[in-house]
Amino acid sequence: MTWVAVVIAGGVGALARYGVIGFVQARTRDPRPWGTFVVNVTGAAVLGLVVGIAPGGWWVVPITVGFLGGYSTFSTWMVETIYLAEGGGAAAVRSGLLNLVGTLGAGLIAAAAGYLIGTWL
Repeated sequence: MTWVAVVIAGGVGALARYGVIGFVQARTRDPRPWGTFVVNVTGAAVLGLVVGIAPGGWWVVPITVGFLGGYSTFSTWMVETIYLAEGGGAAAVRSGLLNLVGTLGAGLIAAAAGYLIGTWL
């Protein structure tokens, strides 16, 4: 039955990613991938929180593998980083590197904060 929960949660996570990316991109009106940044950082925070609360709870796999697997997106982040960097010139390369380093740094901080909060709950 766990696989059914993972499938359902993954679909919900993918729909949530689609909605959040669209919402953020519409509000920023910026060609940079802020929507992907938001889903990846919030996904890291939620993962840290879930693991901090209950590292072995029955619901951890559907939430982490299912929902967060559908919600966050490593592959899109990589392709968007390449697109930013290939725009030509030093400014494009800086933009790609900023996306790479900024998302890694913010994601690590968010995961750590989520984990700390989860262990306190």
